[in-house]
Amino acid sequence: ILARVKRVSGGQYEAEAIRVLGTGPGAILGVYEVHDGAGALSSIDRRQRTTYPVEARDNGDAAHGDVVAAEIVRGRRGQHARITAIIGPIDNPGTFSLIALKSREIPIEFDPEALAQAERAKPAALELGAKGLRRADLRDIPLVTIDGADARDFDDAVWAAADEDSKNPGGWRLIVAIADVSWYVRPGDALDQSARERGTSVYFPDRVTPMLPEALSNDLCSLRPDEDRACIAAHIWIDKNGAIVRSTFERALMRSAARLTYEQVQAARDGKPDDQTGALAIPVIAPLYGAYATLEAGRAKRGTLEIDLPELQIVLGDDGHIDRIEPRPRLDSHRLIEEFMITANVAAAKTLAAKNKPFLYRVHEPPSLE
Repeated sequence: ILARVKRVSGGQYEAEAIRVLGTGPGAILGVYEVHDGAGALSSIDRRQRTTYPVEARDNGDAAHGDVVAAEIVRGRRGQHARITAIIGPIDNPGTFSLIALKSREIPIEFDPEALAQAERAKPAALELGAKGLRRADLRDIPLVTIDGADARDFDDAVWAAADEDSKNPGGWRLIVAIADVSWYVRPGDALDQSARERGTSVYFPDRVTPMLPEALSNDLCSLRPDEDRACIAAHIWIDKNGAIVRSTFERALMRSAARLTYEQVQAARDGKPDDQTGALAIPVIAPLYGAYATLEAGRAKRGTLEIDLPELQIVLGDDGHIDRIEPRPRLDSHRLIEEFMITANVAAAKTLAAKNKPFLYRVHEPPSLE
């Protein structure tokens, strides 16, 4: 509570409650320290300056300087802390990522049932299980993934070619393939419930806490090169002005032709291909840039707001500590992928709207005149 205190007489005080602020902490993260044989826990939350005594039987074998999770126990002699988990030494760089996960209650371990379900999953086949229904076979189309060099999972792949339809001169045909996660994660099952607890994958400089177990996130739902993978394929046709002419969506089976990085693709575009991109520069990479140029021209014609904010990347040294923080370079290869994804989203939104299907839209407020 927030209270007004006044002395009544001698050493006696009277408190008048002004407002109830809520209950005290039931659990905290703090640094365990031992001084003169007595243990104490100081919260790492700057808003919570309280230090709690820790009795020897409640220290959970923590050592001096460990970051720990603890519960607050209220007894007749006041409050003390009981350590429930040791996160790591305060001077260990990996401890800070664990603090962030713990303080935001993001689960690190997966539910055993979700893990078992992920381990039981098998690579998708062309047959969808229902009589006569099959995935489209896109394995002969050289779709490629383009991601950062440090990416571990590849959830989208792209392909483009000039539209051969005489009714669409100067137009392009695009394919944006997204990993078909919904084939493996069904509403209400163990994987779905486990994913709901996380909401997203969480990225740190030194680790990733995936939304799905690695058997899916880094394997069956990752569009790795030269492996058959289930996907949702958006086929999109654009005209010479960058406007969507038509689009279709289908479940498909694809086989990524290459795992490329933004830097590789841009270097190939600039006439400096490497051993991997040399054979892809003309038949695969050049059409991607051709379609991107058309989309970009359409974007400029619409007068869209151009916000190109620098993104910072944290570079770790060999000891795991931060070595430097520097701007991440912004290349046309980044913008290419962004433009393809936006186009696929627009096509999806139009398809759902046309079918009167309820859907969650991301809407940006108009910018202020300032």
